[in-house]
Amino acid sequence: MKKRFSIPMLMLALVLAFAIGTQYNQVISGDSVYEQLNKFKDVLSLTEKFYVDDVDAAKLTEAAVNGLLNNLDPHSVYIPPQALKKVTEDFRGKFEGIGVEFAIVNDTITVVQPVGGGPSAQLGILSNDKIVKIDGWKAIGITTDSVMKSLKGPKGTKVSVTILRAGVRELLEFEIVRDVIPLYSIDVSTMLNDETGYINVTRFSETTNTEMLEALKKLKEHGMKRLVLDLRFNPGGYLDQAVKMADIFLASDPNGAPRKIVYTKGRRTEFNEEYFSTTGSEFEKTPLIILISNGSASASEIVAGALQDWDRGLIVGETSFGKGLVQRQFELPDKSAFRLTIARYYTPSGRLIQRSYSDGKEKYQREAFERDEVEGENLAHKEESADSTRPKFKTGAGRTIYGGGGITPDYIVKSDTGTQFSRVISRRNLFYEFVTKYLSTQGPAIKERYKNNFEQFNTSFEVNDVIPEFLAFVKSKNVEFKQGQYDRDKEYINARLKAHIARNFWGNDGWYPVILTVDNQLKKALTLFPEAEHLAHLKK
Repeated sequence: MKKRFSIPMLMLALVLAFAIGTQYNQVISGDSVYEQLNKFKDVLSLTEKFYVDDVDAAKLTEAAVNGLLNNLDPHSVYIPPQALKKVTEDFRGKFEGIGVEFAIVNDTITVVQPVGGGPSAQLGILSNDKIVKIDGWKAIGITTDSVMKSLKGPKGTKVSVTILRAGVRELLEFEIVRDVIPLYSIDVSTMLNDETGYINVTRFSETTNTEMLEALKKLKEHGMKRLVLDLRFNPGGYLDQAVKMADIFLASDPNGAPRKIVYTKGRRTEFNEEYFSTTGSEFEKTPLIILISNGSASASEIVAGALQDWDRGLIVGETSFGKGLVQRQFELPDKSAFRLTIARYYTPSGRLIQRSYSDGKEKYQREAFERDEVEGENLAHKEESADSTRPKFKTGAGRTIYGGGGITPDYIVKSDTGTQFSRVISRRNLFYEFVTKYLSTQGPAIKERYKNNFEQFNTSFEVNDVIPEFLAFVKSKNVEFKQGQYDRDKEYINARLKAHIARNFWGNDGWYPVILTVDNQLKKALTLFPEAEHLAHLKK
């Protein structure tokens, strides 16, 4: 039932919200603000009085707030009460569902970020995907409450979503099996070989630094002498946790002074801040390679940028997203909130992390995933190859690096996305569906054979005998089989099946060691440790 609000009460709430939230009297002239508030009051008052149907004043006010923030930048957003509750859950609690943080933008469900390690992230659902159908029903114009009810649910239940993805013409169909959503920052910490540790960080939440130190200590006890830090598709999170992570690896300068990690600049001087390293971490001399992707944003870019600027670690992967705007969240009386951009992030060398969004939000959201980057050593570090159209900066050791938004890797290695055949199988969740069916009959025998010994499983279990059954299953789901595409993706398909089986018994500790064996970006990174050591002056 629609609620009608009196104009005096509504205007009082609006004035209080603006006064408390944005401190407007200190930002722009009071006369201008009151003039615009009076204009809005007049429009709303006349609309409520004369419009042909009953008016939902609360809905109109939310639309006005959304419109206001929509005209600022891509990351200043309004968060309704229920969505705000979910955002808090994502960082502090746990729940059962598909594992996405979302916002309703222009009546469309937009994925803010998939929760790392959750079912949506495993299927390849990305930030900025638009959910246009849920279980075949149109989801345009759906309320936040309805989204929560549709996507949340008991572990093991299924929901299908239809997604519109920027840069992809056809709609994408995903079948998601709900699960308990893991809200830890670190998906896995494991040894890749006798001396190489690997840590996958999916977000920067309140517990990231604690988790990171525990993971590093565990790996050191297992013989870690060098580390791969995986920040691919990490959408960011809390600034203080990014600063602490970079601080773990940054020693003081030769004079004993702390090193700058990041700084912010805003229109108002009170939002200008600088963050520096401390000294004393036992991992300051651990050889380091950082993996990033075009989905790495915000806090993950702060870490990668600081370590690159000080020549501390070698960056491998694809140029990061380029999200370098600082938001402050203001809560409103009705338990909603809005995030307002108050400053910009800069790396120690002075690079602005934020990409330009002057050509509109649609292009801004799309272009990070449509870059035409050339694989190989990043020639931006070589003066003779410098691109004059981009601003140039110097690392601590004097290397030339580029600005212009995002963090450009030292070695650009594109992710192998496979052929259409394997992508369709993945999107439709057929790997998971087949393995679930397979384990219903073979699971007890596998469990009995390998007990709780993952190492034995990893070295001796083969999926070759399973492939004919799997391909028959895929064909029964009306997926067109193409021999050439299958031959190209065979190694990946085998690893994906084995990883799903391993996850059933050992969780992420089983999934990652298997799936990483076909990770082309990681394979390249492992060959670059001699250069990383030389760069950071760690060679003995």
